[in-house]
Amino acid sequence: MQGRILIEGYGCTLNQADSEIMAGLLGNEGYSVELGSYKEGDGYDAVIVNTCTVKKPTEQRMLHRLSLMRQLGKKLIVAGCMASANRNLIEKAAPDASIVTTSNIHNAAAAVNAATQGRRVLFEDYSHTDKAGYLAATGSVIAKIPISEGCLSNCSFCETKFARGPLNSFSEGLLLKAIELNVRKGSKEIELTSQDTGSYGLDRHTNIANLVKQASQIEGNFRIRIGMLNPEHLHRFFDDLIDAMKSKKVYKFLHIPVQSGSNMVLQDMKRRYSVEEFMSFANEARKKAGASIATDIIVGYPTERRDDFEKSMQMLEELMPDVVNISKFGMRPHAEASKLAQLPNSETKRRSIEIAGLSRRIQFENRNALVGSPSRVLVTEHNSKSFLGRDDRYTEVAVMGDVELGSFVDVMITGNSAGCLIGKVQ
Repeated sequence: MQGRILIEGYGCTLNQADSEIMAGLLGNEGYSVELGSYKEGDGYDAVIVNTCTVKKPTEQRMLHRLSLMRQLGKKLIVAGCMASANRNLIEKAAPDASIVTTSNIHNAAAAVNAATQGRRVLFEDYSHTDKAGYLAATGSVIAKIPISEGCLSNCSFCETKFARGPLNSFSEGLLLKAIELNVRKGSKEIELTSQDTGSYGLDRHTNIANLVKQASQIEGNFRIRIGMLNPEHLHRFFDDLIDAMKSKKVYKFLHIPVQSGSNMVLQDMKRRYSVEEFMSFANEARKKAGASIATDIIVGYPTERRDDFEKSMQMLEELMPDVVNISKFGMRPHAEASKLAQLPNSETKRRSIEIAGLSRRIQFENRNALVGSPSRVLVTEHNSKSFLGRDDRYTEVAVMGDVELGSFVDVMITGNSAGCLIGKVQ
């Protein structure tokens, strides 16, 4: 045994998948690897902090963790989006830390080897790596499958494009093998994740619809969750995607981030679609596939006027999306919109509170309509009070009864809480 390594992972599902890849590679080198949070007194030989830098508060949290690790005298490796986009900040917080950028996670073991020997290494050159070749089966109920890295967009508010680089889709054949292996090892939910699943394969003459259709033909009782799709690419494969979603192995769920209900703001954001196009895709997905719809809204973009904000409110009232993720605009170092005159923080906060209240009401009403109906739920998590799962439309359900992780159970929806439905095993 080479030693004990901790990986502290933060951020999106794609980042979580990167943490699991690094854990697998280090395990192959004979290290004992744990995924979690550092607790004082734990005797790790090195710590990898897999960072996120999407928002300013998250960045501050990352810098605090790095400073703490340095103060504790830990052998430190910094990975993730901060390693790729904000190395200058890392140099201040932890100047002795080794660097492994997002496209270099296959060098994680080499970085740990060097760190444990007291050497600092920098793996920061862009590497067009097919990460699908490093995917392994974790045996967990939920398997996170990264399908690509980078994107084809240039959104004016985004830091992630700078961190993750241009689109790099992973091999379809290797991805299908990884999905099949995870299903054989007991995974029941396959999460296809990337910076933008809508751009998957456009550099390989394929697309997300083809991948989902082939994955759904793998033997086994499991569900596929399709990750976030940028609306600008949907016209390329929308009909094929709806057809692929008709498989019982695919969650009837689409995450399509609109970001604003104002076409003027979308243009300023460099989002290459209109509100009307977004609405058409969302409504068609509901009509033809029975899909639930999740979307994202940014409030307080520098050019967002009050009437632009009200258009976002009106759009949500009309669409009644099942999930709305609200973000307050925040300046990021490499984002073009950060150079614009900013709205007062008080106004951005006021708009955020207003639209969040509307979103909670819509979500509660949507879920309330399901009370009293039967549902089939895949149990994926548990806490001290209940087991949690997802129905066919990826709605979260707290399951009351004697169940097992990874099982499919029939429940009657008996209630609706602030965060999820409540289902009683039939």
